[in-house]
Order: sequence, then structure tokens, then C-alpha cells
Amino acid sequence: MEYASVQEIARKWGMSERSVRNYCARGRITGAFMTGKTWSIPCDAVKPARKPRDRKAASSLLERLKAERESGFNGGIYHRIQIDLTYNSNHIEGSRLSHDQTRYIFETHSVGLGDGAVDVDDIVETVNHFRCIDMVIDKAMQPLSEAMIKRLHLMLKSGTSDSRRSWFTVGDYKKIPNEVGGRETTPPGQTASEMRGLLRDYNQASLHTFDDLLDFHVRFERIHPFQDGNGRVGRLILFKECLRNGIVPFIITDELKLFYYRGLQMWDTERGYLRDTCLTAQDQMKVVLDYFQVPY
Repeated sequence: MEYASVQEIARKWGMSERSVRNYCARGRITGAFMTGKTWSIPCDAVKPARKPRDRKAASSLLERLKAERESGFNGGIYHRIQIDLTYNSNHIEGSRLSHDQTRYIFETHSVGLGDGAVDVDDIVETVNHFRCIDMVIDKAMQPLSEAMIKRLHLMLKSGTSDSRRSWFTVGDYKKIPNEVGGRETTPPGQTASEMRGLLRDYNQASLHTFDDLLDFHVRFERIHPFQDGNGRVGRLILFKECLRNGIVPFIITDELKLFYYRGLQMWDTERGYLRDTCLTAQDQMKVVLDYFQVPY
């Protein structure tokens, strides 16, 4: 993938650099990410269409997410999911940013520092995760592929301290063996073939059940294809596939974390642990959807 600067894209699209930066900040350019203070934009990015003044009410969650994102609407379901999914998924992996700090970054595109030090990686990965959610929304109806999954990892980890380590491959599979929860994962030399097999099995069906999604998630996490970021990429995939299959998506919160881990470990012998945990998270999402009057 080749990337261009804000200046180059502004000339290409015949618009101001400020407008291009605003499109990037609002997540309207798929694949754009920030390194330091500089935006990198895919050379094949499509210029966002102008927002229509009148639009028919969206009839599904995916349509509502797209409509609110395109219109820049604040305080809706898109706004809520961006903050809640990003905060909870990052928090499970050790981020020390609070929910309020996550909200502040999303709403103001700036950082409000409180007492104590803040890990720069936590900030970078929070901003990156917002863009990963936009990518999931954009590509919700497309079949899963290795390229898409690697792109999510590239977007999530770009600009982090990990991306500057020679042994850490951003946007590609791991080079060094890793464990998850004290459990061995697929060796690096077998990761590519295992991922291709997983995707081949999964993509044989055009529609998937709730258990199909959970089974894919368990297998993905056991392969653990990336050096880091597997949990967040895996949960982003889950969210995408829920949207694609007309299933109410869900967010694993801190209170469900230990039950979620147990469910991953016990899937082979007792699927009810993970299923019940995710159904509980789904019930929580239904409350949110009811509040925003989104049908499901």
C-alpha cells in the first residue's frame, strides 16, 4: 500500500489542506492514519462525497452508523459505540486511559491530561482504534480476508512504540512465538497456513450463526497471528461479522472480562461459558439500541 501526504491529496482532489485534515480527523477517509502530527493517506483513497441535506431514516444499525458518521452527527449511536468499544477493548489489554479520557479524545481530537503520567501508546492506539471501527463499518458487508485482517492490525499498531521495534511486524504475522493466558499458540512458521485454513473454512458459508462467529473468534485467538493486538483485532472482526450477518453486536466490558477469558479457554468442552457471556454483552447492547431507537 502506497501513501500520500495531505498536501498531495489536497492537490489531487482540488480542495484545501484543512478540509483534507478535517476529513481525516472525522474518519471519513478509509485507511488514513496519523504518525506523530502527520497524516498518511492511501494513494487510492476515494474523495468523500458531500453530505446530503435530507436523508431517509436508517433502518438498520449498520445504516445508522454510516449515516451518523457521514453527517458528523454527535451524541448518537455511532458516537456511543466508538467510545464504548474503543475504551473497553483497549482497557482489557491494559490501557490506563479512562472512559472520560477516551471520550475526550474522540470528541475533541485532542488530549486532556489529568493527574499522573499518560502512556503515549495508549493515546495512539485509542486514536487508531477509532479508525479501525470506521474501517469495520466501511467493509462490514465484505467477506473476511487476510488482507483485511492485516490492514486492521496495521491501522491499530501504526505509530506505536512496537512499530519501531525491528522484531515487531506491523500489519503482518508474528516472527516470534507467543502465548496467551499461559497457553501455547500457533508457531510463527505455521501461522499463515493456519490463518488461510481458518478463513477458507469460515468463508464456505455466506451467512453465519452466533456460534459460528464465536468459533471463528476462538480459533483466531488460539492462532494469535500477530505479535500483539490480537484481542483487539479479534473483537473488531467479531463486531464486523455481527453487522454483516444481521446479529446484534456486543462489547466485552471489564465486568465480563474474566468470564470472557474462561469462555475462550473452555470452548472445546463447554460452549455455554463464552456463549452466555457474549449474550449478556449483547443484552447490554440491546438496551443501548432501544435508547437510540435502532431496530434489531
